[in-house]
Amino acid sequence: MRNKCSLVSVLLVFTLFHTLDIVSAQNVPAVALFTFGDSNFDAGNRKFLLNANAPQNFWPYGKSRDDPNGKFSDGKIVPDFIAKFMGIPHDLPPAFKPDADVSRGASFAVGHASLLGSPRGSLNLNQQVRRFNDMRSNWKEDYIHKSLFMIFIGTEDYLNFTKNNPNADGSAQQAFVTSVTNRLRRDINLLYSSGASKFVVYMLPPLGCLPIVRQEYKTGNGCYEKLNDLAKQHNAIIGPMLNEMAKTGAGFQFTVFDFYNVVLRRTQRNLNYRYSVANISCCGVGTHNAYGCGLPNVHSKLCEYQRSYLYFDASHHSEKAQESFAHLLFGADTIVIQPLNVRELIVYPADESMRDLWEDKTEEKLSLVLDVDVDASGSEYTI
Repeated sequence: MRNKCSLVSVLLVFTLFHTLDIVSAQNVPAVALFTFGDSNFDAGNRKFLLNANAPQNFWPYGKSRDDPNGKFSDGKIVPDFIAKFMGIPHDLPPAFKPDADVSRGASFAVGHASLLGSPRGSLNLNQQVRRFNDMRSNWKEDYIHKSLFMIFIGTEDYLNFTKNNPNADGSAQQAFVTSVTNRLRRDINLLYSSGASKFVVYMLPPLGCLPIVRQEYKTGNGCYEKLNDLAKQHNAIIGPMLNEMAKTGAGFQFTVFDFYNVVLRRTQRNLNYRYSVANISCCGVGTHNAYGCGLPNVHSKLCEYQRSYLYFDASHHSEKAQESFAHLLFGADTIVIQPLNVRELIVYPADESMRDLWEDKTEEKLSLVLDVDVDASGSEYTI
């Protein structure tokens, strides 16, 4: 049985490598990329909204590229790699940067954004969509309709809820998840009514495993399962919600990225993916180096080799991890992203109804984790 599983693993990995080589070279329509959400997709917008210097504008952010530019990473972030795969000749620009070249799209995401409300210097998703509508004259309607819209948001909502309601029972948690996902549905509908039709929606990662959460809740090597449970409740709603929207909205097309299991596998089996450290940050102070990266009054520690870390700071991944996520989004199979990968979604004819919808593949994913060996080479692009 074990030999059979190993053979399956080899075939799976070979297929993925082959797929990645092909999709990276294939042409896709010259459409735009628009991103919305929180700091994971922020291309530098927060510094223009704040009109003040933020830690992400300074070293060691941008360390891998010698370019601190407001991104919450040591280098490029996922949308930059997706833009490259789409043939966009530059990193995705922040929409709020004066004179930015937005001809092939822009990032409207802002650090610390949430669905239910955001602090000063940030914008919730609804406000981001309204800013997009304010700028719609930059693009033709047909161009918007064929372009790609990526959304990653919700982390701040659940972190704040857990901090403010440490003793919330199951019914209170369920009610909060419902309020968050209902708002997400309304905001996606607002984008759809604005002409968007192709959506990539992230599931939330295992929030209880973020270095900042491990540090604040003193979990040591473990994760804070209350936050993981909230993320799982949220994620369970996303696929069925988008299925329903695709059935009722003419030309509504989507795919869902199972970011929870992608990150969890790298957290639990970090060495298989060539991450020496997956539970603490490369930059920061504290038990998990999860506070103060980039702050001028904090003497942060900085790891020697950021590519060996899954996380660069308290809650954001290293550039190496960001690149691997982008490859999975663009060319992986349905164990990671479904019902289509990003390349398939881009080339899918606009206005056509989707032939396939999202399916719950929990058992299939569990089988993959338990029975199939991860690629022995530890490639960062394995599922």
